[in-house]
Amino acid sequence: MPRKIDLSQLIEQHLRTLEALQAPSGLFRASAQQVDTGYDKAWLRDNFYECLPFVLLGRWDIVQKTYTALLKILHKYEWKIDHAIAQKPRAKHEYIHARYHPDTFSEFWEDWGNKQNDAIGSILFMLGHLYNRYNVNLLQSADNIRIVQKLVNYLETLEYWHDQDSGVWEESEEVHASSVGACVAGLKEIQATKLVIINNQLIDKGLATLRELLPRESGRKFVDMALLSLIYPYNIVSDSQKNQILENIEYYLVREKGVIRYKNDYYYNKNTDGFSQEAEWCFGLSWLALIYSQAENKDKARHYLETAFDTINDKGEVPELYYSNSDEHNTNSPLGWSESMFILAVHAYQLKHYPL
Repeated sequence: MPRKIDLSQLIEQHLRTLEALQAPSGLFRASAQQVDTGYDKAWLRDNFYECLPFVLLGRWDIVQKTYTALLKILHKYEWKIDHAIAQKPRAKHEYIHARYHPDTFSEFWEDWGNKQNDAIGSILFMLGHLYNRYNVNLLQSADNIRIVQKLVNYLETLEYWHDQDSGVWEESEEVHASSVGACVAGLKEIQATKLVIINNQLIDKGLATLRELLPRESGRKFVDMALLSLIYPYNIVSDSQKNQILENIEYYLVREKGVIRYKNDYYYNKNTDGFSQEAEWCFGLSWLALIYSQAENKDKARHYLETAFDTINDKGEVPELYYSNSDEHNTNSPLGWSESMFILAVHAYQLKHYPL
């Protein structure tokens, strides 16, 4: 990382890149509109992460536009939520979908890992967080309170605490600590608003699952980058759990150009047998830098931020990932989630007045 860099200018540069991914509807695309990978679509989870810097910086015009759009999606498919509450879904398409057309809010009907409970938890978390922390109330209307109550009822019907979902990476169906944790955090934030009804047992069951699973991500995965979400933004793990998660991720998953999602990850794996050449995800470095800045560990924060800076390509963008042990990244550039985490990491580092 170059020395004496203007961090405020760097933040503004990447905010412009991120803001360019927001469609007129308010939804953020996962990546640029012209990519041919399908990342021109809008994911519920990605919108949560892409909007985080604007929340942090008080850009309420963008925040309200995004969450108004997300609430409109939920209203459009309220019939589906009602159906899932009445009878627990048996097929993937009966769950709330994970991704939508950024202009029409229509679902994409291809077979997909739509069982993504963490995405619902993330929306509940931010709606509650905005109300509790910033006094930004997007639940003023009876219609919005009704739909949020139904999201709570939806998670209850799913029995989210042991529901086998596709998780953050939209893959194997099993009980994921990161999904359960997102739901717990979302339910706790919404409960604190006192605008909807939540039985304490609904939260306690999720906490019990976390106690049983952690520091594992799931039965099949000992360590997974998605566990970082339990530290930031959800902040629902103890200090000992946090330290164990970080220790495991740093020992097993950190690479030169990013953090692999988990061992033997096949996605963009250079090795046809799926072993040892996992793709290196850029936002993992920023995620670690952010967490260590918040923990006031200057040395590790600086190390990971400098490494994250080295992932910026010649267009000034942070891509999704680099191929294993290479300087070649995939075409999902800029990735909104990567840009978001980089902004958050730089801002957290700047707040601590750490020198570069």
